[in-house]
This record gives sequence, C-alpha cells and structure tokens, in this order.
Amino acid sequence: MHNNGLIERYRKFLPVSESTSIITLHEGSTPLIPAYKLGAAIHKKLEIWLKYEGLNPTGSFKDRGMTMAITKAVEEGYKAVMCASTGNTSASAAAYAARAGLRCAVLIPEGKIALGKLSQAMIHGATVVQIKGNFDEALALVRQICEEHPIALVNSINPYRIEGQKTGAFEIIDDFDGIAPDFQAMPVGNAGNITAYWKGYREYREAGKAENRPRMLGFQAAGAAPIVLGHPIDSPQTFATAIRIGNPASWKTADLAREESGGVIGMVTDHQIRDAYRLLAATEGVFCEPASAASIAGVIKLAEAGYFEKMKPFKGNFLRLVCILTGHGLKDPDSAIAAAEKPVTVEPKEEAILEVLGLLETAMA
Repeated sequence: MHNNGLIERYRKFLPVSESTSIITLHEGSTPLIPAYKLGAAIHKKLEIWLKYEGLNPTGSFKDRGMTMAITKAVEEGYKAVMCASTGNTSASAAAYAARAGLRCAVLIPEGKIALGKLSQAMIHGATVVQIKGNFDEALALVRQICEEHPIALVNSINPYRIEGQKTGAFEIIDDFDGIAPDFQAMPVGNAGNITAYWKGYREYREAGKAENRPRMLGFQAAGAAPIVLGHPIDSPQTFATAIRIGNPASWKTADLAREESGGVIGMVTDHQIRDAYRLLAATEGVFCEPASAASIAGVIKLAEAGYFEKMKPFKGNFLRLVCILTGHGLKDPDSAIAAAEKPVTVEPKEEAILEVLGLLETAMA
C-alpha cells in the first residue's frame, strides 16, 4: 500500500479541511512486529507486539505530531516555528520546517542531547541554541518567546501535535482488524504521547472502529519520575535522554489516561532500561533508542510483580500487549556501543579468528 502520510490516511479524524495544504514526509504506517520470543521470555500469558516508530522519516514518533503542527502553522500564516527538545522533537521540527520552507529554532539543554538527534536538527538548517539548564527551563523560555513573537510553538503542548500522534492508536487497531490490544506499554517523558494514544483509542472506539480499549502502561525513568513520585523533579537524571524531563507538560492528561484505562504509570531504573535495551536487540533483532526500552523494562517489572496473573484477554488465549518503540537505535549510537561487547582485534590469520569464535578445536579435530 502506498503511504501518502497519516493526515491523508486519517483526514476525517483530524482538524484539516479539503483546502489544507498538507506538509508531509509520508510518515506513519510503521510496522507492528510480533515479538513472540520476547513475550515468552517475560511471561507465559503475554503476546508482545512492537510498534516500531523508529521507522518514521526522521526516526521517531515525533513525526506523527509534527506533520500536523507544521501543516497548521503554514495554514495559519506563520513563517517560523520553535521548540524545546531533548532531541527527537528538534530533529522532526527541523525536517518538517525545511519541507515547508519555514525558519526553525530549537532550544536544547547543554550537553544533554544524543548526537544522532542533534546532527539531524543541524543538517536540516535549524538554529540550535543550547542553554545552561534543563529541558523544563528550555520549554518555559520557548513558551514565553512564542507568546511575545509571531512564532509557532511546536512542542506537544501544541494541540495539533497530539492530534497527529493519536493516529498511532488508529494504526494499531486497523492492523488488528478492529480489536485494540489488552495493554499498551510506552515510555513517558513529557507525557504527550500517552495522552495522544489514549485520545486515539477513545475516538476510534466512539466511532465504532474498535471493539475495546487497552489498559495504558506508562513508564518513567527512576531519576526522572515526577508523575510516579507526585512532584516535579528539579534536576532529572537518566541516561535515556528522551525521557529526562522533570515536569511533564501533559502530566494531567497522562494521569487521566491511566485512570480512565485502568492502567499504570510506573518507573524503571537505568539498569533495568539497559537490560531491556540489550534483550530486545538480541532476541528480536529490533534496535531502539534507550528511552524506548523503558516500555520493555516496565513490562518485565510488572510481570515479575505478578501484575498479569489475574488478567484476562479480551479475545484469544494470550494477553496481547503492544510496546511503543518511540525512536530508532541509531538516534543514540553511543549508548549502543557502551552497552554492547567491544570488538576483538586479532592478527589477520584464520587460526586467530577461529580461536575468538571458539572454533579452533573443532577445526583441528
């Protein structure tokens, strides 16, 4: 099926008209990958699927919201856009702004952004400004500047971003022929994505396109878990840079998604995230950025706590769970290199290579 982009695919569910000029990089329609080995390793009742958002044009789920935000910015006559970012938003905003012919400015926390993401914003021509502060301070500054100047704010507090991101839920239900998963697990940083997905599930159910709705499972990093702890974190800390946020802009709507769905917002340690990061890549061949692995780590933690024991599937014999992998692993190659085995250097001889592979004795037998 040719992908014309998510606005064209779900036009009747989005705030656009027939005259709206759509700015798209043909985002969306990302694969839903079965992860049977991973599910079996975590819990005998689980059937896990991976929504691989890293295969969007700029490598993350942010493209879903950005196609809408930039489309509406153009429609409303803006000539410039601005965002605060831990990485993925800046890459996406810069790419879509370039596509639309708009100026783009990005505020990032100094030294707290993966180079894979920073390089994208830079190559697309955005003006990148590092501040000596954290993401929450950057967002406060962006809000102030956009209120005082004719610049469109394209962070997830922009309602059009949420509108675009909700289409991920539509795709999951469409791929499962009108049945939502029993659970959806995802990382939580600024909390716009869990807000958006829950909005999508509700709207599809109300439109008669889904028979049910999932329980929403969101996971923050333990060093950046304001929703779990119940108060903002002044200096959030985690190696999973995409969710290093101490005061989420969509906090209230994330709480609402959890309450209405009967789900959970929990937290996982950096150690648990690293283990899940490696496990996913090694068992299923899917490479995601560290923050994405928080969804897997959270599911493992819930399974170990007995959370799934008394749960019953909507249909079938297994509990169907979709993990949202929000970004591609190449967004943060340094973390992958640090987590993996180091290459072995040997002389250019067959015997030396066989010895490293543990095959020398076999070869000599």
